[in-house]
Amino acid sequence: MHMVWLLLLASYLIGSIPTALIVGRLIFGVDIRELGSKNPGATNTLRVLGKKSAIFVLLIDLAKGALATYLPIHFQVDVDPIYFGLLAVVGHCFPIFAGFRGGKAIATTAGALLIANLPLLVVAYLSFFAIIFLTKYVFFGSISVGLSMLAYSFYSPELDLELIFLFFSFFLIYLHRSNIRNFILGIEPKINDKNLSKDRIPPKGGGNLKL
Repeated sequence: MHMVWLLLLASYLIGSIPTALIVGRLIFGVDIRELGSKNPGATNTLRVLGKKSAIFVLLIDLAKGALATYLPIHFQVDVDPIYFGLLAVVGHCFPIFAGFRGGKAIATTAGALLIANLPLLVVAYLSFFAIIFLTKYVFFGSISVGLSMLAYSFYSPELDLELIFLFFSFFLIYLHRSNIRNFILGIEPKINDKNLSKDRIPPKGGGNLKL
């Protein structure tokens, strides 16, 4: 039992690594939480810091979820790995290493599902991209991840996580409350909004980012 709690703590700490914040500060000398949408995730990294930074942030945030989810498998702990992955997601959203001001769960959740349940990953992120394609709003796609996970759990006999995924859906809605407010006010930018390019900043010294 002590091992379970240690691994849960480790999962949260892994999720708490603030990838976008680190890239922003080290390479660009900025706090990404003060720029663009103010979200330290891959989407805002793309908007503010560019493609190379966004790909790096995306891959590391995916890896955080995957690594945390793999911990109980590696240590042969008889607990559903999804719980460890979701705790990494909580760490990503409320990171102890960054004043509990983190991202909005989507990349780290994908990493967790990559290890915990591949079919669920496919369903959730097909929904994610389809909703973004149809609406041109990233936050709608993000919220759809939780809702599709919930719907999948009802139709999948091997999953008994309806309550967890219901909570997760509300969690995603809470994380995207500012986007919802902006959408209601008519100021939430679409993914193809040309004005988003105005938020792009160069690296310190004007050099190219090398990863």
